[in-house]
Amino acid sequence: MSMINIAERHKFILSRLYEKGYVNVVELCKELDVSGVTIRKDLKLLEDKSLLYRSHGGATVQNPYTNDKPVNEKEKIRREEKNNIGKTAASLIVPGDAIIIASGTTVLALAKHIQPRGPLMIITSALNVALELNRYHEIEVVQLGGVIRNNSSSVAGPYAEKILEDFSCSKLFLGVDGIDVEFGLTTTSIAEAHLNQQMMAAAQKTIVLADSSKFGKRGFGRICRLEEVDQIITDKGISEHMVKLLEDMGIEVVIV
Repeated sequence: MSMINIAERHKFILSRLYEKGYVNVVELCKELDVSGVTIRKDLKLLEDKSLLYRSHGGATVQNPYTNDKPVNEKEKIRREEKNNIGKTAASLIVPGDAIIIASGTTVLALAKHIQPRGPLMIITSALNVALELNRYHEIEVVQLGGVIRNNSSSVAGPYAEKILEDFSCSKLFLGVDGIDVEFGLTTTSIAEAHLNQQMMAAAQKTIVLADSSKFGKRGFGRICRLEEVDQIITDKGISEHMVKLLEDMGIEVVIV
């Protein structure tokens, strides 16, 4: 496929991008038989025309960087999907479970669907999750302490991390701001990303709750690589290509 002109290369890159949602520099070099320098120049030109967003090692269709909206604003976005994801996640909780619930609107949807059928221990960084679950006699709620982040109504920082060292839990339900195949799971806050890492260390299984708009996005703080996740619960908007990539990594994908 060598010796094709720049316009044909750009056409090829864009058609591949719209088919998959993202492109990878290494793969494009092989497919188009040109150097990495050439492909990077192509991507830069296409980004200048607002046709794509460059990301590490490739490019995506939509802006990969998420911004930190307040939790009450986030709650209104994709409400139905979040509700369905939360409901499905709640069905995974069994009596006697000790679980960690991180912060975010999708995990708040989970908290609203928890109907305890026996004793539960729930550890959370999110004040709204703790208040939602504190009304049940069967649930013992451990609220992590620390500095409260206004935007997320949750705590982060060394105090919260210190408490987690004393717990071993069965499941962690984690909300994220971005899921990127190469960069991993991210959130808009570095402090929250660090706390999420400690939560993962304290749990046997990490279950990510993320609506399909989170795929191909990046927040500022990296939580972990995708391979470190056990299960992702998402909605029907996820592409078949992405499902296959995740399943090839050994992640169980549940689509609601």
